[in-house]
Amino acid sequence: MRTHIVTDSGCDLPDHLVQELGVTVVPMTLRFGDEELLSGVELSTSGFWERCAQSPTLPETAAPSPGAFQAAFQAAGEGGADGVVCVCMSGALSATQEAARVAAEAVSEQLPVRVVDSRSISMGEGLIVIGASRTTAEGGSLDEVASVAQDLVSRTRFYGTMATLEYLRRGGRIGAAAAVFGSLLSFKPVIVLSDGAVQAESRQRTRARSLHYLVDKLRHHLPVEQVAVVHGQAGDLDEFLDLVGQVVPRDSVLVADLGPTIGTHSGPGSIGLTFQVAP
Repeated sequence: MRTHIVTDSGCDLPDHLVQELGVTVVPMTLRFGDEELLSGVELSTSGFWERCAQSPTLPETAAPSPGAFQAAFQAAGEGGADGVVCVCMSGALSATQEAARVAAEAVSEQLPVRVVDSRSISMGEGLIVIGASRTTAEGGSLDEVASVAQDLVSRTRFYGTMATLEYLRRGGRIGAAAAVFGSLLSFKPVIVLSDGAVQAESRQRTRARSLHYLVDKLRHHLPVEQVAVVHGQAGDLDEFLDLVGQVVPRDSVLVADLGPTIGTHSGPGSIGLTFQVAP
């Protein structure tokens, strides 16, 4: 039995990993005014950040349509898959999971599809995709792959810091009060994914302290499996990786660019740290 993995572009998996793992990535939509572009297809991550640097406002994002997921599921079946596990961006933040479930129902008579809510974003979701793909490569059945993915959901942690909470507030992803507190006295906010939703974790007085805070969270959760750092053109990325390297081997850390789906809500300079705690 051959199981195929489908995910959405909110996972921020680097292109070389997408190809290596053989997963299908369904693109989300970006809207710059009246212009709509498919993330990763019609607009690259580097192109997104270049465009944002020239635009006074960040774009809006939209989940893929059920039809886009249905096409991906059908293509997997036509390619020889006997089943699909679809790992989606947190259902608390996006309608992506809902669209995937509608599509799964539409193809249910031809192909079994298991939809997994990652309860995470960016490379938090990406790490779950990687784990599920490894089980697929080992010959895992549909139910075995889905079970592994669900287990990784419960063990995945995601923390992040950004220059301001303003982008999250504009997108309705965090309360206005938290955004106000985050800006007082130039605090640097730290967020955490809790039950799939973005929550204010801490407010550090300097950028350096916010980065050390992230590393302290990693150290607190040791031992961990799979560590990834994702960033939105952060100028201090190397310094942060040096800090992470004091806790886990630096060459074991997967580094990825923060894509348009999350970048439009976090803004430039954002850094995310995600990992999976040991079972």
